[in-house]
Amino acid sequence: MLPEREAPALVVSASPLGEVAARVHVLTEAQGLVRGVAPAGTSRAGRALWQPGNVVKTDMRQRGEGSMPSLSGEVLYACAARLLEAPLALALLQSACALLDTSLPEREACPFLFGETLRLLTFLGYDADVAERTGVPLYIRWEQVLLQTLGFGLDLSRCAATGAQTGLAYVSPRTGRAVSQDGAGPWRDRLLPLPAFLLSEQDDGCLSDWHAGLGLNGYFLERDVYGQRHRPMPAARQRLAARIAAQVERAGTEDAPAR
Repeated sequence: MLPEREAPALVVSASPLGEVAARVHVLTEAQGLVRGVAPAGTSRAGRALWQPGNVVKTDMRQRGEGSMPSLSGEVLYACAARLLEAPLALALLQSACALLDTSLPEREACPFLFGETLRLLTFLGYDADVAERTGVPLYIRWEQVLLQTLGFGLDLSRCAATGAQTGLAYVSPRTGRAVSQDGAGPWRDRLLPLPAFLLSEQDDGCLSDWHAGLGLNGYFLERDVYGQRHRPMPAARQRLAARIAAQVERAGTEDAPAR
């Protein structure tokens, strides 16, 4: 049974439930993903409060074992409203919320993922122009934290074939481990490209790198997270990948800036 408590929470989805209520899913540090009911969630104030991407101070109350908790709260940080004029950053926010909502088990604490998610949202919402230019690499790294939390983390520390820590250029689709140029051998064409920016926090990469990074994460998300449940990737994540792919096609060069 969920203890009655107030806690910061990230709204990941909200949908109408009856005439005035809303079904709301939130991510908390101690309880993980919590699915509850906001009694006035479809009112004007409720829609503003339970906007996906908002960080809210949430009061959770559960009447009995097995019942959905009742949620109320107040906005601490309205991220989505800050990104209305930043379509790429808004797409990153929507994709992150959709992945959290559809991949996490209910009520399993994930403090590191919670902290990294807040870091992502704070970055996206602080300066929309900066988020449009450099939000994608941070988001791609966030997806790798999500994979790790779900038990499907990638090992990019050393080559699976030779043990080398330099020259890493690929990822094995079978094991999720990095492979170097020298270790790839005849299997090179069967490996996934590893963009160099994922090996250094100081490197943001370029547009084509982001495309490769989304493709790399997407392979393991699709196979290990959603494929095992016979479910498609969330539409918001598919739209994000398609947006970056279209920008790569329009740019026609690897080092063109993204907008």
